[in-house]
Amino acid sequence: MNGSEAMVHTLLEGNVDVCFANPGTSEMHFVSALDRAPGMRCVLGLFEGVVTGAADGYYRMAEKPAATLLHLGPGLGNGLANLHNAKRGNSGIVNIVGQHGLDHIHNDAPLNSDVEAVARPMSHWVKTTRSSTAAPMDTAEAISQARSTPGRIATLILPANCAWEPSDPGKYSTAPAQTSALPLTETVQAIARMLSDPATAATTTLLLGGPALRARATEYAGKIAAHTGCKLACEPRNPRTERGRGRVNVVPLPFPVDGAVAMLRDTKNLVLVGSANPVAFFAYPDKPRMIKQPDCALHTLATLGHDIDATLRALCDAVGAHNTPPAQVSNGLLPDALPTGAATADTIGFIIAATLPENAIMIDEAVTSGRQFPKVMPLAAPHDCIDITGGSIGFGLPAAVGAAIACPDRKVFAFIGDGSAMYTIQSLWTMAREQLDITVVIFANRSYRILRGELANMGGPAPGDSARRMLDLDNPNLDFVALAKGHGVPGVQVDSLEGLEKMLRIASREKGPRLIELVM
Repeated sequence: MNGSEAMVHTLLEGNVDVCFANPGTSEMHFVSALDRAPGMRCVLGLFEGVVTGAADGYYRMAEKPAATLLHLGPGLGNGLANLHNAKRGNSGIVNIVGQHGLDHIHNDAPLNSDVEAVARPMSHWVKTTRSSTAAPMDTAEAISQARSTPGRIATLILPANCAWEPSDPGKYSTAPAQTSALPLTETVQAIARMLSDPATAATTTLLLGGPALRARATEYAGKIAAHTGCKLACEPRNPRTERGRGRVNVVPLPFPVDGAVAMLRDTKNLVLVGSANPVAFFAYPDKPRMIKQPDCALHTLATLGHDIDATLRALCDAVGAHNTPPAQVSNGLLPDALPTGAATADTIGFIIAATLPENAIMIDEAVTSGRQFPKVMPLAAPHDCIDITGGSIGFGLPAAVGAAIACPDRKVFAFIGDGSAMYTIQSLWTMAREQLDITVVIFANRSYRILRGELANMGGPAPGDSARRMLDLDNPNLDFVALAKGHGVPGVQVDSLEGLEKMLRIASREKGPRLIELVM
């Protein structure tokens, strides 16, 4: 057995049984080892950003790490943007990155680079294995890091000679390096005392993030809010939110800084539950950097390292809310007559909410076209929503790949802006090859619409010819139906809400990948 085979054996022993890959020469022995491991599902991505984004989407739904296989420093560099999103989303991933043989690095071949330096900004843990015999032990350590609470990005660099030289898999622990901490009793009691005063509770907001957006956790939060009169809010972009009819639906802080500040203006006590002190997404001239008011006190009930579900349950019991019906449960109905005509950001959400099947997985990278989703999606059937946590666009299509592989029995719908889609359009090919049950909806407004607004927010003048050429996606228009066909995915173009509704209802009934281009 060589080092690669011992590593693959260790991955499978650690319950890492999916590998998203874009390999090169240095990784060929690892590819050969994967070929002889029937328990490992290998998924090829035609660009490294597809590979890393798919591993992120997979973790968010499977709740366990996948492996990636990447080629040297440049290959890893191509995948960094979606590793940034994964790191911000606290996803666990085991990156296996090839390196030149240890006796060849000093020769400075054309693809030579400092792979550890490339990996470090987007990884929590980085290591270069130094021998084939150490390779399986290092792999076990990487799995242990990735399985921590919260999840971590573990990058293991594999020199080519360590991949082909003899090894023994051994028996190494892959237990999480860090597990969930129990609720902090004194902190729970202190927050409960604060909420026992109706006047204080009325100016207190629980800011939820991470696992606090799962259905059981939000039910506890809803009970606490109903019983005490405190408010609920959540971070603007979350790794996974369970929402829809019959669930507690928590309103996210808006992306625009003015709207976010207004939402927390009357909050005097901000309680963090798996969330961070909210900051403006960017620095704008003459706008605040922090979202809460300067006189608002900050309290931490639970970090991402705590058992957040147990913490909210403990607070619910401490305030005596266990038998209180939760607040913010969505039992509303969609209008009998859905909107028709040309699609706008204000109307498309109604069509999506009406057609999304129960237990679907929704990938949201709609950007400006999806700004109204949080208002209307509580009226949809119960579903999970995956957001772009790190803000690095090109996330949605790869994340849909990973989510569909993690949950093959669930429908996946990816709502993507046209500009975002082009960053990782190669994901369509992987959807076709793997025959994944994914419906992609492209919102074709033919511009980087968000940047037009950001130009104004930054205090710039109205765009002239040169600025418009950097913000518009026309001349020529992108043909997403043709792009889909070229990648092996059937596609159709619609230009009305009626057309979108028809195609989404078909997609809900039929399996397999498809693309709908909605011209806006």
